[in-house]
Formats: sequence, structure tokens, C-alpha cells
Amino acid sequence: MKEPVLVVMAAGMGSRYGGLKQIDPVDQEGHIIMDFSIYDAVRAGFKKVIFIIKKENEQDFRDAIGDRLSDKVEIVTKSYKEGAQAVKWTGEGDTEYTLENTEKAERGTDIIMYINAEEKDFLEENKLQDLLTKYCKFLPIEIVFGKKKEWKDGKYVDTEEDNIINDTNPLWTRKPSELKEEDYQKFYRELYPMAQDPLFHIHLNVDYPFNLTGILYFPKIDNKFEIQKNKIQLYSNQVYVSDSVEGIVPEYLTLLHGVIDSPDIPLNVSRSYLQSDRNVKKISNHITKKVADSLTDIFKNNREEYEKKWDDLKVFIQYGMLTDEKFAERANPIVLLKDTDGKYFTLEEYENLVKVNQTDKDNHIVYLYATDVQEQYTYIQAAKDKGYDVLVMDGQLDTHFINHIEQKNADHKFLRVDSDVIDKLIPKNETKETDWSEAEQEEMKDVFNAQLPKEGGMYVVNFEALGETADPVLITRSEFMRRMKEMAAMNPGMGFYGAMDDQFTLVVNTDHKLVKNILADEQKEMAAKLEPIDFEIKENEGKKTEIDELNKGKKEDEIPQVDKDRKKEYDDKINGLRKQKQELLQEYGKGNQVVGQLIDLALLANGLLKGEALNKFVKRSVELIK
Repeated sequence: MKEPVLVVMAAGMGSRYGGLKQIDPVDQEGHIIMDFSIYDAVRAGFKKVIFIIKKENEQDFRDAIGDRLSDKVEIVTKSYKEGAQAVKWTGEGDTEYTLENTEKAERGTDIIMYINAEEKDFLEENKLQDLLTKYCKFLPIEIVFGKKKEWKDGKYVDTEEDNIINDTNPLWTRKPSELKEEDYQKFYRELYPMAQDPLFHIHLNVDYPFNLTGILYFPKIDNKFEIQKNKIQLYSNQVYVSDSVEGIVPEYLTLLHGVIDSPDIPLNVSRSYLQSDRNVKKISNHITKKVADSLTDIFKNNREEYEKKWDDLKVFIQYGMLTDEKFAERANPIVLLKDTDGKYFTLEEYENLVKVNQTDKDNHIVYLYATDVQEQYTYIQAAKDKGYDVLVMDGQLDTHFINHIEQKNADHKFLRVDSDVIDKLIPKNETKETDWSEAEQEEMKDVFNAQLPKEGGMYVVNFEALGETADPVLITRSEFMRRMKEMAAMNPGMGFYGAMDDQFTLVVNTDHKLVKNILADEQKEMAAKLEPIDFEIKENEGKKTEIDELNKGKKEDEIPQVDKDRKKEYDDKINGLRKQKQELLQEYGKGNQVVGQLIDLALLANGLLKGEALNKFVKRSVELIK
């Protein structure tokens, strides 16, 4: 055998895969694994490819590999050289072909495809137009597809002018000095007709040590976007290759739009190979540096414009900093934080602003933030009344970015303004303790628990001495649990946290007059019912104590069984009495309109009062006003 032959053992059925994985498409262009194998084989010098398959799979393989779109393909070509002989190549979708001399008047190449019956839609003009536009839009040689049309006598008719479907001199092949901002905007609309105008662009133009041209755009998006990758089109010498550039550019840059053109990028290899290719690494590093440098230039030269675009830019920069350490280093000086007054600060500027007033007793610089300025308005105002500044962190990646900053700076701590009472968010010294006894707190827990929501999350009641002017009741959310749930929403691996109920703390201000009145009224109205129960509880606890004193120092097996039985009897009586007391207090709490009103006001301030509960609140408010 004079020429090498590639033998492909393709007879196996993928049992776990559930079919013939050899012929299933693996990319957006419909290529199968065999396409890449044959391409590499031809480049390596193989002249023939033999597939060994099962008889029952023959038709499937012919459809996928042999026949494709065309039952037969003819290529007729003639060289430009004087006296050249025209040649015709004919193939029918298998490894066999014919080559013969033929007649052709002019130089050039004709490709003739005989479309099979199943693919007749490829003969439709619109279909052909779409394919040519996608794959040939920027070819360096003019592509003519029929004649241009005009509307005449109620229909479209051909004109004498050729319909050239491609731009042979696209924007990225031209020098930036020749172009204006309008040119870049026009080109973007040509690439993405339905998109909003981009924030700004970056023109790539490198010829050493690798060849790279292109234009990258930062698209305008909102905070609720779904990450859309594969918007960058990859070309090689103006020949369209793919709209998937993963492995060629850093992951965060796949969020950008635009065009990259480089003949130095291998086009038919795996992602792992791309990541190890030296030219690809150089190109990737250059693009990263170019993006960071361009952002830095805009920040330094026109900070006002940079700040105006920051709310749209930050998702790109944050994503880059979270996924690319080198980019994080370059971008750190230009990342911005925005506070509730609409002012923007670099990380260094903001640290200098708050470190004096917002450093706690453990020497942590506390960054207070809100995710919804309207819903968390009460908490924001409470912080401002203390002289604190509050950031707005309402972006899709803000929770992850907060973790990033905390990991890089051990003395920095981020807390949402509603994660605790204001005095405990930034403790400067020991906080004031409530003067309520444990018994009073336990009774009032039952009173308030009686009207807490039974759905929408878990609630616990705490009592704090917050001062006479502070709100009587407020709701806080654990910073850790809330942050974990937010991260779980974007990270399937954290589903454990996502499945957990929301956790809230109802903080009752024991210094407030209304709360003091609730306690006084409860003690007055419930004394006659509760005093006998409390007496019995105390009596049984005393009897338990006597038994414990008698058996002090004894091991468990040395205690007489009669004492164990008596102690259990007292425990059961105590538990029963406490349950009885709890039921009485909860029944009282259910009928206390002031308690219900205070709880609902706290829920309302946090956007947690909805539906039937909101309707009841409105009606109760009217009754209390009368």
C-alpha cells in the first residue's frame, strides 16, 4: 500500500450514552466527532478513510457522513496559467471519487451540489441568503448572490446591480486612527441589530509576536440579565470560524460582544489543547491586559463618564476579578463602590472615608450595605443617624464580590443594614442589656409568637434595650444565612442552603413605651390566671430539687428507681403546666391588637406583609384610629 489509510473502529453503540455518539453533533455548526477526525487525518497525509461499522448502522452513517446535504458534488476548476487544462472532480459522499479533464471557458472554480430530497430547503433563497451572510459576511473576496432587488409594480424584481453579500474591508481590518465613534456604533448595530448601544469598545491590532485584530464591545445590560456567552465571533483571515471563543479568551470576557480575527489560533483542536497552546496563551493574556488598560485609561481620563457607566460595567469587572487573579490585580484600583447617596468611591477611597467611624471594638472596618434602598429605608436611616455610610450592593454578583473582598482583607467585614440592630452592627463597646427578667422575656415571647407569620420563613423573638426613640419592633436577618442562600441561587453546589427556610429575628425594644405598656397590661390582665400555675411550677421544681439533693454524688445506677419515677412525675407536671401557661399567653397574644399592629409594621417595613395579612393590617389600623 503506497498511501496511508485511516481505519476508524466505529461499530460500538454507546450504552451509557444511549445511541451512536460517533455521529451526533458536538457543536453549534452540526459537526460530528468524525468531521474533526477526518480533517486531522487529511492534514496528516491520509488519503483514504475506512469506517468499520455494524450493518444495521450503515444507513445512519451514510446519512451522517456519506450523504450529508448532497447526493453528489462536482468541482470544475481551471488555473489562471496560460494553457491550463480544466479538471472536474466528482464524489458521491463516500471515499471514492473520479477526476477527469473537462472543458471550461474561463479560469476559476465551480462547485455544483446535487441536493438530496430531504434537504431541499437549502435551495430556498432566504435560506441560502442566511447561510451566506453568516459564513461569508466578511470574506476578503466579493461574494455575489444574484441581483439586488427593488419594489416595482407591487412586487420585488431584479435590478442590474450585483447583490454583494459581504464586506471585504470590515472595520477591524482598518486602522483605529481612520475611524470615528459613529463607525464603531454602526458596526455594532450591524453585528447585533436588536441590541442596545454598547457602553464602549476596544480595538485590537497586534502583528507581533502574534497576529490579532478585532473589536470588542461592552454591551449594555441590566442587573437581572442571564449570562449570555458565545457572542464574540471568531474569524481567521476574515473567514468565519465560530461564535464560541471559550478557551481562547478568559471566561469573563465571553460576556463581551464583537469580533476576534487571528490566523495564529488553531481551529480544529480541543479546548484543553487550546489552553496549553503558547500562542493562545499569549493572545489571551494580551486581551486581558488590553481590556484592563482600556478601562484604566477611561477611569483616569474621564472619571465622570466612567462613573455614569459603572452600574452596567461592574458585572464584567466583578466577574473578571472573581475568575481571573491577574485581571483582579489590574482592576483593583478602578473598581467602584456606590453609596445610597449616589456617590462613587474606589476601594481605597471608601476605606479612608469610613475607617474612623465604622471600625468596631474588634478592629474590623465594617462596610454597611443595602440591597434594596426602598425596602431597607428604615435601616438605612438608622445607620445614617449614627453617622454611618451605607453602600448599595444590588448587583447579580455583589454577594460573591463581597466575599472576595473579605477574603483579600481580613480586617474588612460587610454587613447588610438589616442583619442586626444598628448598635450591634458596629459595636464600639459593651451594649446595654435589657432590664427585663428572664421570666418576663419568656412570657412576652409567647405573646409575640402568637401573631408571628406561620409561613414564609422561621421567626425567633429577642429582646433588646435599644433606647426610647428607637422603633418598638424591628426585623433582622442573619447575614451569614441570607448570604449563603443568595449564593446558592447561582451555585447549584450550595443547594443545601437554598433549600433552607428564610430565618428572621423579631427584635422587641424593651425601652420603648408601647412595649413597656404591653408588658404591664399582660401582667395586670393575666396575673390571676398565671399566678396559680407559676406557684405549682415552683412547688414541683422544689420537690425535684429535694430529690436531687438526696441523691447528690450518686451514680445513675445507684439512684433508687422510686426517686427516678418521682422525678419524672414532677418533670411531666412541670412541662404540662408550662404548656398550659404558654397556651394562655398565646391566646392572650392573639387578641392583643397592639402586638399584632407592631409586628405587622415591622413586616411591612421589610416588604414581608402581603395578601390576606396586609388586608387584616389595614382593617386593624382603621379600627385603632377610630
